[in-house]
Amino acid sequence: MPSFLQRWALRGLPLLSGGLLVFAYPQWNQEWVVWLWLLPLLWVLWSAKDVKRPFWVGYLAGLAFFIPNLFWIKHSSRVIAGAVDKQWAGLGPELMGLGAVVGLSGFCALYIGLWAWFVSRHARPSLLKLTQGHWQTSTLESLRCAFLAAGAWVACEWLRSTTVFTGFGWNGLGVALHQNRVLIQCADLVGVMGLSFLPVLVTCTAWNAVTRMAHLYRGTGTCRTRLDFTVAMIVLLAAAFYGVMKITAPTDDVITVRTTLVQPNVAQVDAWSGRLASEIYQRLNDYTRLYAEARGGQSQTDLVIWPESALPVHLHGQPERWGLPKHENYFDELLAKGDFSLLTGTEIHAAEDAGPGHVSAVLFRGSYANRQEYHKVHLVPFGEYLPFGDILPFSWLRGVIPGDFEPGQSTEPLLLAKPAVQIIPLICFEDTVGRLARRFVRPEPQMIVNITNDGWFLQSAQTEAHTANAKFRAIELRRPMVRATNTGVTCFIDTLGTVTSKLADPETGSTFIEGCLPGEVRVPKRGEMTLYAKHGDWFAISMLSLCVLIVILRKVRHRES
Repeated sequence: MPSFLQRWALRGLPLLSGGLLVFAYPQWNQEWVVWLWLLPLLWVLWSAKDVKRPFWVGYLAGLAFFIPNLFWIKHSSRVIAGAVDKQWAGLGPELMGLGAVVGLSGFCALYIGLWAWFVSRHARPSLLKLTQGHWQTSTLESLRCAFLAAGAWVACEWLRSTTVFTGFGWNGLGVALHQNRVLIQCADLVGVMGLSFLPVLVTCTAWNAVTRMAHLYRGTGTCRTRLDFTVAMIVLLAAAFYGVMKITAPTDDVITVRTTLVQPNVAQVDAWSGRLASEIYQRLNDYTRLYAEARGGQSQTDLVIWPESALPVHLHGQPERWGLPKHENYFDELLAKGDFSLLTGTEIHAAEDAGPGHVSAVLFRGSYANRQEYHKVHLVPFGEYLPFGDILPFSWLRGVIPGDFEPGQSTEPLLLAKPAVQIIPLICFEDTVGRLARRFVRPEPQMIVNITNDGWFLQSAQTEAHTANAKFRAIELRRPMVRATNTGVTCFIDTLGTVTSKLADPETGSTFIEGCLPGEVRVPKRGEMTLYAKHGDWFAISMLSLCVLIVILRKVRHRES
């Protein structure tokens, strides 16, 4: 029977681990935490004698991490109710927002619970081998368990990002390294989920080394080796060496795309009400002409980008009904001002109010008629469509979900005419989905363009977290990225994942402002096909296969015995 203190430790230490991990991400960005947070949880899983329900131990840690980490989601229902700041939005919207936080956090925590179960049942080191075995036996036992634990973590992150309503892959351990310019370069080999392998491997081998030394000090162990931790350090140094090589590699020939990003900073309430529709059209026109209108016969920009859903009325709507400019005339007049292309986000319906439409990006050149369209492939569940909308309890949300759209099917890049560069269009959260972004990659000069509207989450840490997750697409695919957002963060990101410039208030540093960000995108002429671009999440799938094989083999052996 566990003592009172032991029972509290079985609950308190997982909560401590999950709570610590929160500080590794935006808005705190304490990267060192990602190397230490796992230690309290490992004490429960690998040292405690009575761990009868390891899944729930991991689930507690998951809740302690995800609830504060995803707390910004509560603003989505509040915005629907008309909120523009943190003031009380009414009991219903506030409860629905908290329900969304708890619901999504509860889903994400399942995978940390699954990891804890696997690590406790299939990757727990033998204390006898670890502390009293020959140095070779002890080293191999430690590395075996650490490798399985790290592999299982990667596998669980992959499952979280792909299962149940297309998954939710935000803020894996690899994302916590987003400020470490050297280590994150390995993402072009194994993806951002593969980077999560490193912190778990290092922490687990460190735990085993400390355990070995503690038993040696108490006289209950005989082995002194620390080779396992040395091996983990060698793996970490190899990743760092690869990163340094990538950072210092000579620059290929590039095509320069002069680009202007427009951030209107329109509150979601104002976008829906139509109150500022005329002003928004004028604001977009003025900003575009400021940078793209020909002066001395030449335009100073090649590409102007407006954010997701920038148009107050969808593309094929009839804004003239409300005294707004007709789209054909509006775009023809604007595009005639200079030699530039314009990319904007908009909704596209077949006709006025004609059923479900698409969340789209449209690239204009010269006139309204000369345009290319991309329809968003990866829709946001419960935001852009309602899963199982005709089945209880999901049907209760019918009428609450602000939009119900159809997914697009094409992953063909858009073609920028001048200069000749392909555009990988990613709308909203699509820039956090590596397996989708890689489907656009061709061995041609390409740049990634993300247009998004993060106004759903007000002035929260969500915009910074979104950027931290998005920047890994530039590394995985070795394509430069630009992000044009409604409320921030609007920025330029190079092929090394470095934010080279962003739109922010020069005094406060706030990104929640209105304005434009001009800059140059240096697009490599040789469209490199990285290992990740070719094979996607091969590393994560390999780790998942290994873990499944381990579970099957253990069950077979158990039956035979």
